[in-house]
Amino acid sequence: MWISRPSEGSTVWRWAFHAKDNLVTSDGGGVSTRGDTEIRNGFWVKITGYWGFIRSLLGVRIPGLKRVVITGGTGGLGTAIAGEFAENGWEVLALGSKDLDLGEDGAVGRFFDETPCDLLVCCAGIIRDAPLFRMEEEGWDEVMAVNYGAAARCAMAAVRGMRARGCGHVVFVSSYAARRPAVGQAAYAAAKAGLHGLARDLAERYGKDNLRFNVVLPGFLETPMTKAVSERRKAVIREGHCLGGFNTPEAAAGFVRFLEEKLPFTSGQVFSLDSRL
Repeated sequence: MWISRPSEGSTVWRWAFHAKDNLVTSDGGGVSTRGDTEIRNGFWVKITGYWGFIRSLLGVRIPGLKRVVITGGTGGLGTAIAGEFAENGWEVLALGSKDLDLGEDGAVGRFFDETPCDLLVCCAGIIRDAPLFRMEEEGWDEVMAVNYGAAARCAMAAVRGMRARGCGHVVFVSSYAARRPAVGQAAYAAAKAGLHGLARDLAERYGKDNLRFNVVLPGFLETPMTKAVSERRKAVIREGHCLGGFNTPEAAAGFVRFLEEKLPFTSGQVFSLDSRL
């Protein structure tokens, strides 16, 4: 299967899926025949076999098929997480910035009321690095709003449905900067560190409802978000890793699925995935 990113100004994913002797394609205008993947309204949704085809026609959820919602789902790590779960039988909704306004309480609340999920991965994030004395208040507020506020807002909206069903899991994607920020990362570090406290608070508060909350620090990843980092700076960062190399989005995505599927009694924890101490 190949999938191409949306063109500039669009949220439509184009894809082709080879299933035995059939080639199923889409340009975002609908599903042409029975297949394995549905693209609709900017969401990448993995579905399977005949029931997947029925769902694509009726717009209903398949009983027994688990659903993951990923904010920041069109970024480098978000795309890898979406692919990891999609390839392992999950229904995946990977949200980009044009799909849902994470800063609007009403929109977020309505989305999760109408789209309950088994797993929420809060992956949306931005970087506005600058020395604190040079950072404008608006820049600080934007970093806090996206990296912390949006994650908290989505988590609390998703919790309502999870409590009603008696199970659920929220994974917050944080950063090594939350522990040891580089110069100029005060706002980003503060926002990401806030996720650690949030996860522990929610884990204690909602453990009795069988809900889990964990934090993953994927490490430095070579993604569009870090594209502007110079090779010289990357070399310096790499030297801080005991193993002398960077993690990959695919490896981090595999850990998120492992955490969800293989560690059902793990909550309130922070997992660092690279080799920095």
